[in-house]
Amino acid sequence: MYRNKFCRYIKQKKFDLKRCNHTTKLEAIRDKLREGPSLADFISEDRPKDWDDYEGKLKREKGDRERLRLPPWLKTSIPTGSKFSEIKQQLRGLKLSTVCEEARCPNIGECWSGGKHGTSTATIMLMGDTCTRGCMFCSVKTSRTPPPLDPEEPRNTAHAINQWGLGYIVLTSVDRDDLPDGGSSHIAETVREIKRQNKEILVECLVPDFRGNRISIEHIANCGLDVFAHNIETVERLTPFVRDPRAGYRQTLEVLRTAKEINPDLVTKSSIMLGLGESDEQVQQTMKDLRSSGVDCVTLGQYMQPTKKHLKVFEYVTPAKFKHWEDVGNRLGFLYTASGPLVRSSYRAGEFFITSLLKGRRAKSV
Repeated sequence: MYRNKFCRYIKQKKFDLKRCNHTTKLEAIRDKLREGPSLADFISEDRPKDWDDYEGKLKREKGDRERLRLPPWLKTSIPTGSKFSEIKQQLRGLKLSTVCEEARCPNIGECWSGGKHGTSTATIMLMGDTCTRGCMFCSVKTSRTPPPLDPEEPRNTAHAINQWGLGYIVLTSVDRDDLPDGGSSHIAETVREIKRQNKEILVECLVPDFRGNRISIEHIANCGLDVFAHNIETVERLTPFVRDPRAGYRQTLEVLRTAKEINPDLVTKSSIMLGLGESDEQVQQTMKDLRSSGVDCVTLGQYMQPTKKHLKVFEYVTPAKFKHWEDVGNRLGFLYTASGPLVRSSYRAGEFFITSLLKGRRAKSV
């Protein structure tokens, strides 16, 4: 009898322990969910532009491994609408990739749906969706041996752009270190095809560094494009930790300087991400280095961690600070400085200014 009672007692204790462990696990999961992002983190609301009174945590302290919560000024709406779906379907049909999707750009909803001005734009990413480099800030797929180039891509790209009826288009590309010329002739052919179908369109190319090869840079600089863009991404001290080892800070400056030297009529452009742990002095020095290399336009935007595998955001920079960098850029003599939390190198910031500038130059040359 006592033995039976003891066995029932042990079974009950085991059941209680199992229930306790199950409850503990459930509570742990609930706690994790409470700490994570909510639906509000993905939905934008009408909010005032002045965020000086925001009291949330904007900077990680030394040894802090927690991810920072997204501040209100970086919350964007979920992309929807008929225009968004139409562009996505068209791009799929022509087998074209966009940096908007591959780099998880926060402005994709605004650009593809038309935004305030009703003009839909998408930044076409040439040479496929797989890069030979592995930068710690970028979510584009990587491989040492990406698929071969699509010979129809230049024509398909020009066809899509012509259908959109735009006056200004931005092309970008993955790095293709597996190709002898880094893909420069492919990019150049795409620009020429676009110009063949529409002589009036203005073309901006955000290009790789081609490992600094002058002949490859020359292919791009002399292909008929209007804006030569190549991003420095971050300050010199952080470059080895942020970018692929093959992408050097000084090499980037030399690429921009070489493009301007080959074709002085080009508008040159570069971009800096903020929030990776850089100091104000380092940002200012980077802007000075770009200006000394003949760069005409610069954009500054907030770095946002695309996945858990990538670098964490060290700091969310306030809109007021971005306004400060815009003022610095103007003082340094850039033709245009676009600076804001959601500004991206291939975003429409400065597009209208650059369009007016280039059209003015054309009018003078006639």
